Amino acid sequence: MAQKPKIDPHVGRLGYLQALVTEFQETESQDAKEQVLANLANFAYDPGNYQYLRQLQVLDLFLDSLSEENETLIKFAIGGLCNLCPDKANKEHILQAGGLPLIIGCLSSPNEETVLSAVTTLMYLNSPGSRSHPELTSLPVVQCMLRFSLSASTRLRNLAQIFLEDFCSPSQVAEAHSQQAHSALGIPLPKTEAPQQP
Repeated sequence: MAQKPKIDPHVGRLGYLQALVTEFQETESQDAKEQVLANLANFAYDPGNYQYLRQLQVLDLFLDSLSEENETLIKFAIGGLCNLCPDKANKEHILQAGGLPLIIGCLSSPNEETVLSAVTTLMYLNSPGSRSHPELTSLPVVQCMLRFSLSASTRLRNLAQIFLEDFCSPSQVAEAHSQQAHSALGIPLPKTEAPQQP
């Protein structure tokens, strides 16, 4: 388990975030990396941190982590991006940095939380007022959403249905239905965790 970064309490928020980024970059421990990335993803939830996270290039750190083999790092990275992308500047950075293929790749994760964050991130990136990016509703993505709309997971099923209704045209959905070569069929549905017994 990672120890809290040793920082001067007078350094403030930017200093604390810098200490987290430094720890992530310097540690060899996978557990410490996971804990630090989880902390950064949580800090990404607060719009007051957006400027600091951009300054410290945490968006790029999250994007780079999407290419990791460690599913836990990927889950925290896509969660952090999901938290950051409601902001227009963050959204543009993610798109300009080539993050879209990495985010779409998260749709094939076996981890349901990763997939839910990826779908939500795609929805934020496709929101009104943003430049059109056809990859967001490409045929494989729409096919994937159709498959997710049949999921046993209520959360995933509902989120996929919202994506299909709000972000895809009826013709895109019809084309995805009619395609014989279902490229999304090779993408397994994420594993859902069994409900906890009280």
